Amino acid sequence: MEVPFLDLKKQYQGIKTEVEPQILDIMENCCYIGGRYVSEFESSIERYLGVRHASGCSNGTDALILGLKACGVGPGDEVITTPFTFFATAESIASVGAVPVFVDIRQDDYTIDPDKIEEAVTDKTKAVMPVHIFGAPCEMDRINEIAGKYNLKVIEDDAQAIGSEYKGRKAGTLGDVGCFSFYPTKNLGGAGDGGMVTTDSDDLAVILKAYKEHGSGQNGAKALELLGGSAGTLETGEAVTELYNPYKYYNYLIGYNSRLDALQAAVLSAKLKHLDEYNTNRARIAELYLEGLTDRLRRPVYSKDIKTCWHQFVVCSEYKEELCAYLTEHGVGNGTFYPVPLHHQKAFHAGNCKNPGAGLPIAEMTASQSVCLPIFPEMTDEQAGFVIDTVNRFYEGK
Repeated sequence: MEVPFLDLKKQYQGIKTEVEPQILDIMENCCYIGGRYVSEFESSIERYLGVRHASGCSNGTDALILGLKACGVGPGDEVITTPFTFFATAESIASVGAVPVFVDIRQDDYTIDPDKIEEAVTDKTKAVMPVHIFGAPCEMDRINEIAGKYNLKVIEDDAQAIGSEYKGRKAGTLGDVGCFSFYPTKNLGGAGDGGMVTTDSDDLAVILKAYKEHGSGQNGAKALELLGGSAGTLETGEAVTELYNPYKYYNYLIGYNSRLDALQAAVLSAKLKHLDEYNTNRARIAELYLEGLTDRLRRPVYSKDIKTCWHQFVVCSEYKEELCAYLTEHGVGNGTFYPVPLHHQKAFHAGNCKNPGAGLPIAEMTASQSVCLPIFPEMTDEQAGFVIDTVNRFYEGK
């Protein structure tokens, strides 16, 4: 038997009849940017998460940048985050001119250690960016308490966490801004890049939308006023039509071109209807792993306060390279997320972060031992059993 790491083709077959008529409709009507598919998807996300505002954007990295910009993070500011995450987390911080400050993670669930956050706060700290790594929410009560004490913004990196919950509230509603990725491999994945920013703040929603669309038009003018500037009176005398909005040529902020396209919105809308089912199936596979895998592996231990969406099932092995080679040899897909903690990345060795190369022992150990096993909604119990047997056979020889 062979077990792939992920099987997107099988997922597509399950939604093919839902997606293809919508794609054909978009192609025939030639409404590729914005339009009803995007607005309907944004509204569906608002209802699903229980959040006031959801705004689609080009990708998850842009979502993080937009969140940082909207929260006023800029050159010289510091943002506390984890070193055990995908590069985009810290890259977004550096991209707005701020400095990522890395603190260690917790050994049991791989999330940022709240006990390390407060001691990293300085007079330059502007925000905290917790990452709900592998779909498991961080300890948000503690993080929000620290943020409140020092007047910091909380920008959630929800790239892997859609559908997960902390004390009954969904990821993306736990901080000032939530930032999602719809990269195809995510629990809710598109047919290309896509992202979203969420917030319960009416003002932040205006600013987020302005930054993603060149800071233009009526929304850009309102955002400038909210940020302390003066927009003056905006009146073009020209009519707004379905295809032409003269206000888009009046710009008030230096923003970005970061919009979710209609094709992605259509695919994501179809998948959103099945997301809870997808996540339930992932949880089923995770339970089989937790029950069947050898105790010689270190497995994640999650608090009863959270409901993870099991974006990845990550174990730690002192025989990481050997285990991965053995799994590959025997037809089991696997991954190593993340082999290089961010404070050891060469991109951050030019003095553009804090803690470069410094001792963050739990993150460093986890990075050196982490192995991702296959977990996807269409995976069968038989496939999970084969993965378990293959891993356990490897350890029988150790």
